[in-house]
Amino acid sequence: MKTTLPTIDEMYQALLDKDSHYEGVFVVGVRTTGIFCRPTCTARKPKQENVEFFSSAKDALANGYRACKVCRPMKQYEESPEWLVPLLKKVEDKPEKKWRDYELTEMGFSPSRVRRYFKKTHGITFQAYLRMNRINGAFLKIKEGQTVTQSAYEQGYDSLSGFSETFKNLAGFSPGKEGNMVTINRIPTPLGPMMVGVTDEGLCLLEFTNRKMLETQIDVLKKRMRCELVTGKHPMIDKVTNQLNEYFSGSRKDFDIPLVVSGTEFQQRVWSALLKIPYSITRSYKQQADIVGDVKAVRAVARANGENRIAIIIPCHRIIGSDGSIVGYGGGVHRKQWLLKHEFENQ
Repeated sequence: MKTTLPTIDEMYQALLDKDSHYEGVFVVGVRTTGIFCRPTCTARKPKQENVEFFSSAKDALANGYRACKVCRPMKQYEESPEWLVPLLKKVEDKPEKKWRDYELTEMGFSPSRVRRYFKKTHGITFQAYLRMNRINGAFLKIKEGQTVTQSAYEQGYDSLSGFSETFKNLAGFSPGKEGNMVTINRIPTPLGPMMVGVTDEGLCLLEFTNRKMLETQIDVLKKRMRCELVTGKHPMIDKVTNQLNEYFSGSRKDFDIPLVVSGTEFQQRVWSALLKIPYSITRSYKQQADIVGDVKAVRAVARANGENRIAIIIPCHRIIGSDGSIVGYGGGVHRKQWLLKHEFENQ
């Protein structure tokens, strides 16, 4: 059951007042620091325009925030399984620590069980979750003008060389230097969470998190763009989120988000043709092949559709079988049916 939050003004006032009556009602994410807190946190209060509110710590985590070390909001993480709570507390206490499998075992945790939980809940392993958040925190600080040395020590690294090596292994370039990095996060939708990936230039990834080929799509993206992925916040993610929310509410039919797509010449032609299909209109694979320029290339068109890395916005869901059947969608046929029905009802 979805929790209805109080008004933003009411929650912000509760935050200013450190009102304990709101404990368990909401947590607050601070955009400028990337952390989330309890209503009673004693840390310095941010401006209202720099915060967003969530009904649970799980939602804050899914949106890229890290737990505050002052108020330790993960203590309120009631949705966590009981067996995991002690580990989450230890992670809150030492977010900079590298937790090894043997240490988890010594504490009575099964590394494989922890790994499965984080993969299912956050889409990444426990170790990747810790590593990406640490590196992302440092990357944001560097972008804000902090020196590499300051960032390294604030993120718990004992040496600058160790930090630089870890950063380069993850990001593909040395800290403080220009490089290709894609910021990723998760967006909740009526059809399930989606993974979004952006650069300063535009959107390059939008896929349902449980798509079978998601890992393959990410690998292809990394190779074609010569980039690495890091979790975090980005204005472009906010823009994608807002426009998707409008689409799902039925108030938006066209997107104006800049796209960063890389593929073969044929793939580019197929994707470009997809973008020209109007809202609520469908085409068959054969019609799409004809538009692309080769009526015999039906299978190739279907394959290129399946290799589309930007779902919904590049509307491959509008391609159907010649007999009108709804088939062939990477996010699942049930989602394709839902999207087409949604568009027909809101045209």
